[in-house]
Amino acid sequence: MIPKHLEIAFGELGQAEVPGPGTNPRIALYLTGVGMAPSDEIPWCSAFVNAVIVRANHKGTNRANARSWLEWGVPTVPVLGAVCVLWRINPENPSGHVGFYLDQDSYGVYLLGGNQSDKVCIRRYPLERVLGYRVPATMPA
Repeated sequence: MIPKHLEIAFGELGQAEVPGPGTNPRIALYLTGVGMAPSDEIPWCSAFVNAVIVRANHKGTNRANARSWLEWGVPTVPVLGAVCVLWRINPENPSGHVGFYLDQDSYGVYLLGGNQSDKVCIRRYPLERVLGYRVPATMPA
């Protein structure tokens, strides 16, 4: 069974940044939901995950920081729809990336997320960059 929040996330596939000075109104909505300026030129992966989680009637982190998801919900093993948090520059740097876990292979994890190649899409990331997996407290881990 596909979790409700993952169904919602699939419905957002293809939402993309507007090149130049414009902003996609959908991405602006994700950003304003976490108190950020409505500009798709700033990182918006956590804003996307928050928007999806809230639409699925769960409490989000209400933060634009990807690593804020490491303190949300409950820890889990990789399961369909889990929130997956990654490091970006190096494991100690506070920056990161967050998306919804779909699958993995010997190289990496496949995430459905926002701000991946400037849009909502599915992308593979190296397994060694995974910091953790979380699910809503009301979802079986």
